[in-house]
Parts: sequence; C-alpha cells; structure tokens
Amino acid sequence: MAQPDYLDAGHGRRIAFHRTEGKGPTVVFLGGFKSDMEGTKAIHLEAWARARGQAFLRFDYTGHGQSSGAFTDGCIGDWAADAETILTEAVDGPLLLVGSSMGGWISLLMTKRLPERIAGLVTIAAAPDFTEDSMWAGFDQAQRLALDMVDQVALPSEYGEPYIITRRLIEDGRDHLVLRDPLPLPFPVRFLQGTADADVTRETALRLLDRAEGPDMHLEFVKGADHRFSDGACLAILTDRIEEVLDLVA
Repeated sequence: MAQPDYLDAGHGRRIAFHRTEGKGPTVVFLGGFKSDMEGTKAIHLEAWARARGQAFLRFDYTGHGQSSGAFTDGCIGDWAADAETILTEAVDGPLLLVGSSMGGWISLLMTKRLPERIAGLVTIAAAPDFTEDSMWAGFDQAQRLALDMVDQVALPSEYGEPYIITRRLIEDGRDHLVLRDPLPLPFPVRFLQGTADADVTRETALRLLDRAEGPDMHLEFVKGADHRFSDGACLAILTDRIEEVLDLVA
C-alpha cells in the first residue's frame, strides 16, 4: 500500500491524501461518515482515473483513516473545513466532486464555499442534514437525555463497532444544514441512490432533488443497490456517470 501525503491544516491537524496527476477537471472523492479513503469506491475510482489519465484526489477527514485526530472529536464543520483546505491547497483548477453519503453533504457545502471551482457533481446515497433529520429526529427520550447529560450516545452500526454520536456533532450539524432553502447547483449533477439503501431513504434523495436548482440534474434510482453501492454493477454505473459529466464539462 502506497503511503499517503500529508497536508498540515494547522492546530495540529494533518490531512492524509493521495493525488493522481492527470488532465482536469480533478475528480475528488469525498467519503462517508467514519469511512476512509481506502474503501472500495475510492480505490476503484483511483484505478479508473489512472487508466484514463484523469487527475484524481482521495483523502481522509481528520478523525478518519490515516489523518490525525479522534473521530469523536470531529463534526460536520470540522470535516467541511478539512475538505475546503485540501481542495484549496492540494489541487488547482476545476473540480468534479464525487460525494458518498456524508461526503454528499460535504460536497454540497463545497459548492457554496468554492462555487467558482466546481465543474460538476456526482453523489452516491447523499446524506445531507443527516445529523438532524435522521439522528436527532430518530432519538428517543432516553437517547436525547443521554446526549444532554453525558454529551454522547452510542448507536448500533452494521459496519462494526457502535457509532459514538456526540452532542457537538448534533449541535454543529444544525449550523450546516443545506435542505432548508433552495440549493443552486449551476453545473451538471448526477444523484445516485440505491433502492435497498437502509441508511439513506428514497425520500431524502427526492427532497434533495426538490431543493436543488440547476440546468442539468438527474436522480437515478438503482434497483437493489444498498448503501455501500460498491458491487461491480454499481461501480460501473458510478464511473459511467462521472464520465458523462466529464464529457459535458471538459
């Protein structure tokens, strides 16, 4: 396994990343909640980019993977700051963002912060506002009390050990909600959503489509695909949609 490069983001924060040189726009993979840049989709896209001669970047938010920090210390604002830092300091020129789950939310925040650089957007099971609309909305009275009294609550996970959800994560998430107002996306956009996704609902995908405004926008439901969206058929769809957007903006 190749060793990552590191970017010093200040205050002791180090962001691990892998960059592949090639033609622009740079395709950037933004991973999900408690995932890392060694996942199936990120590695698949890196191999695809090298074969195509396409510039590509994958990275770990702080508290994830090989970057510094503890996961439980982070929040949406921190991880959005990580993304903005890596996009500003590690790559130049136009960007095609590929956001998976939470990475879809972070990508949408980047379209607000770096609007002049975003050439296109592809999301997989985008989960904007999930800290409020999924986590907080789904907490029972005991969980909300635990969050208030001990600042955290444990949620079961199908991907391994329980998720420790902190009060800071929930409260900070409210400062970064994107589905409460119109969401201008003035570039080609492809939203991908599996019908068997147990983590992000079809209603979330439809709500995102309803809030988003742009001249070239498609939502595609993939029958039987789960939240991982990582089998061979799903990966082929993902690269097809990225290539479709690249053909429009290159």
